[in-house]
Amino acid sequence: MKTKVLRMLKEADGYLSGQELCERLHVSRTAVWKVVKQLEEEGYEIEAVRNRGYCLKRAADILSRAELESGMRTEWAGRNVLYFDETDSTNTEAKRAAEAGAPHGTLAVADYQTMGKGRRGRSWTSPRGVGIWMSILVRPALHPSCASMLTLVAALAVADGIKRICGLDSRIKWPNDVVINGKKVCGILTEMSTELECINYVVTGIGINANTEAFPEEIQDVAASLFLETGTRVKRSSLIGAVMEAYEGYYSRFMECEDMSGLAAEYNSLLANRNNAVRVLDPEDEYTGTALGIDAMGRLLVRTEDGRTRSVLSGEVSVRGIYGYV
Repeated sequence: MKTKVLRMLKEADGYLSGQELCERLHVSRTAVWKVVKQLEEEGYEIEAVRNRGYCLKRAADILSRAELESGMRTEWAGRNVLYFDETDSTNTEAKRAAEAGAPHGTLAVADYQTMGKGRRGRSWTSPRGVGIWMSILVRPALHPSCASMLTLVAALAVADGIKRICGLDSRIKWPNDVVINGKKVCGILTEMSTELECINYVVTGIGINANTEAFPEEIQDVAASLFLETGTRVKRSSLIGAVMEAYEGYYSRFMECEDMSGLAAEYNSLLANRNNAVRVLDPEDEYTGTALGIDAMGRLLVRTEDGRTRSVLSGEVSVRGIYGYV
């Protein structure tokens, strides 16, 4: 009921009477009053005026299941929220939920991760109260070889959400980072469970440096936050909702083709590596060249110094800019 009350207060134009809340929710005034008190204890500023009702006055940067679900405007992405004040990893939580039968579109969100995951076994620092640490669970009818492209789909959604909420133009560093002014603001990690030639589920973890005010000296040159770029604190639940809306649209377009052919032009327009000199760090063959863009399978096309065009698979290599991070 808390989610419904909060959604109604957010959607109300001014005051919402206690009587209307009772009638729409089929509960007593006492039950409504208790929910309002719970919301106030969580940090919401709700004004109660006799004969007028309740009014949500200020929307603080609060993360909770009710806050996230009450603001979600999607059909399926993020409609079922698993929220944790603290957990080891949202990817791990989403996989646990998947094994227990959680539905397509389930979103795991945490305020703090103790063992955040990065690509290629790296850790991801996830401080409390300042970042967006979330993982979305999907159950696509795809061949397992296609799953890695969902990282690219998520990157498009993050860039879209940042533009909509923060007004910032971001770029995608293939395959799994979103950057602003050449610095990393978001990392993405996709994991999956398969059986024979079928996908059981895919979990895509998204970590966004939202309101971080400072970074350790060793990463200051390569890390960014939305707060540092704008000087304004981001309401994290709003950005999560915007990313989920964008993800739902991009995912649907991806599934129509079951590859990146319908999204490649849009992706390439945001590709930070495009036309840049890059170094491909392949365990068997390190080489340099110029990044051209992605193909329909999400592979990065690199023109090498001898004029050949090589396709780079995201799971096999790392790509670095020769003259910097991008």
